[in-house]
Amino acid sequence: MKQKRTAVITGGGTGIGFAISERMLELDTDVIIIGRRESVLIDAAKKLGSNVRFIQADVSNREDVEKAVRLISDMTDTIDVLVNNAGFGEGITTTKPLTEAEAVWDRVNSANLKGAFLMTVAISPLLRRPGGRIINISSIAAYTGGSKAGNLAYAAAKSGLHGLTFSTARELSSQGITVNAIAPGIILDTDFFGGELSSDRINQTIAQVPAGRTGTPEDIAYAAGFLASPEASYINGEILNVNGGWLFGK
Repeated sequence: MKQKRTAVITGGGTGIGFAISERMLELDTDVIIIGRRESVLIDAAKKLGSNVRFIQADVSNREDVEKAVRLISDMTDTIDVLVNNAGFGEGITTTKPLTEAEAVWDRVNSANLKGAFLMTVAISPLLRRPGGRIINISSIAAYTGGSKAGNLAYAAAKSGLHGLTFSTARELSSQGITVNAIAPGIILDTDFFGGELSSDRINQTIAQVPAGRTGTPEDIAYAAGFLASPEASYINGEILNVNGGWLFGK
């Protein structure tokens, strides 16, 4: 009898993380979602169904991560897929007072980069060998620095996530574990971009995208589903650009 797979998805209660959770369930994979807000997790678990469990934790906090992994190890002996999706953006430019700039930098890098690092190291002993998958959710901002001023911390964190992806792939490849990242372009219907972009800004972006549209969380979820699959076993240390052709060749 084929053993059912299990995926751990950080930030799995909303936006891209929720869509990836849905996709994993469609692929007959049990899902454990992790997030900071219990009410969001409860609501997401109700929508996703009985094959979803949740753990409230801040992935940028080592003690929270350690506790979460202990709970996960009580639920299952083996994890097949880790999706490091948790993160957020917060504006910062060189005109910001240094004390405030440092605080923003620390918050953004802790959520987007440190959180992925902590989860990767903590979950690694539980990953299936061979066959485990780590998927990091990055951003087109890692290449462009963002489409406007204010993305110093976010772009740096996502660039760092690429380095983490490459380094972890080097380490874990010999154990049959692949590590890849997805770099989305502009994705609407998420908490990240939801109500922040004007229609003019969206139209300006669409004009630069050969596909002629913005992306959806489902676009990222389908890419994650493939990278998590056995068919992707020879794809490793790759940054998969999912941006409708807005940027390619990187």
